Amino acid sequence: MLTLDLSKVTDFIPADYLTTREARLTEAASMLAHHNGPGGDFTGWVSLPRDYDKEEFARIQAAAKKIQQQSQVLVVIGIGGSYLGARAVIDLLASPNYNLKKKDTPDILYAGNGLSTDALLETIALIGDRDFSVNVISKSGTTTEPAVAFRIFKTMLEEKYGKEGAKERIYATTDKARGALKGLADTEGYEEFVVPDDVGGRYSVLTAVGLLPIAVAGIDIQALMDGAAQAMTALAVPSLDNPAWQYAAARHALYESGKKIELLACYEPCFRFFSEWWKQLYGESEGKDGKGIFPASVEFTADLHSMGQYIQEGERIMFETVVQFAPQGTFQIPNDPANVDGLNFLSGKNLSFVAEQALKAVILAHVDGGVPNVLIQMPQISALSAGYLIYFFEYVCGLSGYLLGVNPFNQPGVEAYKVNMYALLGKPGYEEQKAKLEARL
Repeated sequence: MLTLDLSKVTDFIPADYLTTREARLTEAASMLAHHNGPGGDFTGWVSLPRDYDKEEFARIQAAAKKIQQQSQVLVVIGIGGSYLGARAVIDLLASPNYNLKKKDTPDILYAGNGLSTDALLETIALIGDRDFSVNVISKSGTTTEPAVAFRIFKTMLEEKYGKEGAKERIYATTDKARGALKGLADTEGYEEFVVPDDVGGRYSVLTAVGLLPIAVAGIDIQALMDGAAQAMTALAVPSLDNPAWQYAAARHALYESGKKIELLACYEPCFRFFSEWWKQLYGESEGKDGKGIFPASVEFTADLHSMGQYIQEGERIMFETVVQFAPQGTFQIPNDPANVDGLNFLSGKNLSFVAEQALKAVILAHVDGGVPNVLIQMPQISALSAGYLIYFFEYVCGLSGYLLGVNPFNQPGVEAYKVNMYALLGKPGYEEQKAKLEARL
């Protein structure tokens, strides 16, 4: 299903880049398969497409139908991996303009992923007087951004529907046994779904974390899981022919050659939030111990008119990974008798043909400018291909972290800002830290 083209990379790295990493790739793949490497307690995602909870999966599908019947809006409350995966898939498969389209499924609005008052007020205004439900996603229930948002929308639900009515519209995706949100959900009687203990947030899109909102949007989550299962089977084969091994090895070789930034590029605007999901996946997994490729993204061809100059002639510290999907629709470019724009040589050609040539032209220009290019080719955009690509990137990320010599499944640096924020907000127990910080401000 996935074709990996490294032909525009090999001139930038040693010819033996793959064979010299074979032993480390073999070890990395074994650690992922047996869950015994650094962070192995959080590698449940490796076998998830096969071993996921089928009973909970059926409950997710049933809850999605209930929400579709009961509400015109679903508010998804979460931050980072608790919402990026769902939004990535919904935008990719149902369009970034999903909420503007005629459909028989609810609008999906996102909250709790920031602290902007204006954004919150806009979300409330977009709900208006429509019926709505809430899916709050948090393993602990105490992360500031989603916890504040949930307080607000829980109050709105209770004021609109009463306490009993509100509990029928709140769906909590949280820890299976402990935490503030788990305790509240048990007490109030919310329907609950589980954030698995062995799956970290940024790897959780194929759990209830992502699957419930995705299903509410009318997307076939079974096909999504089937695509991931196909990838799991294909990529589990230990071989230098394995595209995940090849990509991980090439990324590592490029990093060691001085290419410290990876640009993920796609020619489909619906891919924008998939790139955001990818950036969290790789940034939190690799960026530690003073190491790691910095993940960034561009949307072509639009960003060729803003970032193209730097990519072509700026510092030679980057490489690109381009994701190309086979086109779905067709549209022929019309003829203009006046030929004012000089483009009649394109008359009658499909727009997808123009996009294809643009992609090829950009890759060649960037390679000539010293930017290696990886090309990942996928079938038409579908739930099956999306599931496959999600798993591919997750698996490569695990291999890459181990090649780099870091634990790809923790994120110790994320806590630093939280400690400071809690102190400055006056959270009990942080008084000493608050005094230290205020002396520096």
